[in-house]
Amino acid sequence: MLQVPNKILTLEEFIILPETQPSLEYIDGQIIQKPMPQGKHSTIQGELCPTINSVIKLQKMGWAFPELRCTFGGRSIVPDVAVFSWARLPIDENGDIANTFAAAPDWIIEILSPEQSHTKVTKKILHALNHGTQMGWLIDPDERFIAAYPAKRQPLGFEEVEAVLPVPEFCQGLQLTVGDIFGWLKVIP
Repeated sequence: MLQVPNKILTLEEFIILPETQPSLEYIDGQIIQKPMPQGKHSTIQGELCPTINSVIKLQKMGWAFPELRCTFGGRSIVPDVAVFSWARLPIDENGDIANTFAAAPDWIIEILSPEQSHTKVTKKILHALNHGTQMGWLIDPDERFIAAYPAKRQPLGFEEVEAVLPVPEFCQGLQLTVGDIFGWLKVIP
């Protein structure tokens, strides 16, 4: 188990700490451990990435990553799903995907866990939007509610099963409904 130093760390000092499970995030000078994902959270996260990638990665529009560390704007966060447009994917000198993502994702998706603060997760999305993110989603499995945060626009709420969720412009062709997202939770015998 990683022992987090008692002294306040700089972002640069935080970045060189070893990774943990669940992940640590650096927000406003504080080190915060993400909660361990539970069943509903893991199910939605596990279905979202391949569903998004089946459209956008295949067509080289973007790439969705689960639990990817993104460091930007004085913070280092690990969104449940971080989506980067193809043009903004960091690559290394070999043309491979880079290990370090020092930018805000183009689309940030957070899935609320029962013990998580709705306010803290919303603040993470708003910070990303203030640093260039095009779209944020906050998915609340218990309430069966999805809040969408388009950049520079009023947040939108969705709970009707047939409601089509907004996606960033670079993801055109990707269509998901509230029913798609929460339908993944159903166990059909």
